[in-house]
Amino acid sequence: MARLTIRTIGYEGVAPDAFVATLAKAGVELVCDVRAVTSSRKPGFSKTALAAALADAGIGYAHLKTLGTPKPGRDAARRGDWNGFLEVMGGQLATPEAQMALGELAEIAASKAVCLMCFERDPARCHRSLIVEELAKRRPLDVRHLYADDES
Repeated sequence: MARLTIRTIGYEGVAPDAFVATLAKAGVELVCDVRAVTSSRKPGFSKTALAAALADAGIGYAHLKTLGTPKPGRDAARRGDWNGFLEVMGGQLATPEAQMALGELAEIAASKAVCLMCFERDPARCHRSLIVEELAKRRPLDVRHLYADDES
């Protein structure tokens, strides 16, 4: 079985142009948005605006809502309750819907340069690392964490 390469990126502290440029430079063909809620207080990162900016750069967009963090997990993360967050996400990723989405993601990543996207800059503090761990149970996997230039 061929190894997959999965990229991940967070948009925390980044301008939309720098974010898209980083994806383009890395050769990303499809951004898989793994946020449960695709609205954002940060201009340019809500679903419609983001998908349009990516399309302008020749990059596809897919929203994988079932791989997003449910509200109890987001609440735990805001409180700094990492164990609670992990418990919620473990339950979410075990659902049949999330398992199906993981299978689809693995299939897509076998033929396209895919990047998982969420808010947090640090992948170690983001559920996208948990998604990558789940994918690694299905297929041999290489992971590249991308970091866009800071706005400042």
